[in-house]
Amino acid sequence: MNNGNGLDLRTALLLLAGGFGAYIAFLHPAIGVALLVGIGVMTVLHLLLK
Repeated sequence: MNNGNGLDLRTALLLLAGGFGAYIAFLHPAIGVALLVGIGVMTVLHLLLK
Protein backbone atom coordinates (compact mmCIF):
# COMPACT_ATOMS: atom_id res chain seq x y z
CA MET A 1 0.00 0.00 0.00
CA ASN A 2 2.75 2.47 0.91
CA ASN A 3 5.60 2.72 -1.59
CA GLY A 4 7.80 4.89 0.64
CA ASN A 5 6.66 8.22 -0.82
CA GLY A 6 4.20 9.27 1.87
CA LEU A 7 1.96 8.30 4.75
CA ASP A 8 -0.14 5.20 4.69
CA LEU A 9 -3.65 5.20 6.11
CA ARG A 10 -2.66 3.60 9.43
CA THR A 11 0.00 6.25 10.09
CA ALA A 12 -2.40 9.05 9.21
CA LEU A 13 -5.01 7.64 11.61
CA LEU A 14 -2.45 7.31 14.40
CA LEU A 15 -1.37 10.92 13.87
CA LEU A 16 -5.00 12.03 13.90
CA ALA A 17 -5.68 10.13 17.13
CA GLY A 18 -2.56 11.64 18.71
CA GLY A 19 -3.57 15.15 17.70
CA PHE A 20 -7.08 14.63 19.05
CA GLY A 21 -5.68 13.32 22.34
CA ALA A 22 -3.37 16.30 22.66
CA TYR A 23 -6.27 18.69 21.98
CA ILE A 24 -8.41 17.02 24.67
CA ALA A 25 -5.46 17.10 27.08
CA PHE A 26 -5.12 20.83 26.50
CA LEU A 27 -8.83 21.52 27.15
CA HIS A 28 -9.47 19.00 29.96
CA PRO A 29 -6.24 17.87 31.64
CA ALA A 30 -7.75 15.02 33.70
CA ILE A 31 -9.49 13.41 30.71
CA GLY A 32 -6.55 14.18 28.47
CA VAL A 33 -4.05 12.40 30.71
CA ALA A 34 -6.18 9.25 30.64
CA LEU A 35 -6.50 9.45 26.84
CA LEU A 36 -2.80 10.04 26.33
CA VAL A 37 -1.89 7.12 28.59
CA GLY A 38 -4.29 4.91 26.64
CA ILE A 39 -2.89 6.06 23.31
CA GLY A 40 0.64 5.53 24.61
CA VAL A 41 -0.13 1.99 25.71
CA MET A 42 -1.78 1.21 22.37
CA THR A 43 1.23 2.62 20.52
CA VAL A 44 3.69 0.55 22.52
CA LEU A 45 1.61 -2.61 21.98
CA HIS A 46 1.38 -1.81 18.26
CA LEU A 47 5.15 -1.48 18.01
CA LEU A 48 5.82 -4.63 20.04
CA LEU A 49 3.35 -6.78 18.08
CA LYS A 50 4.57 -5.65 14.67
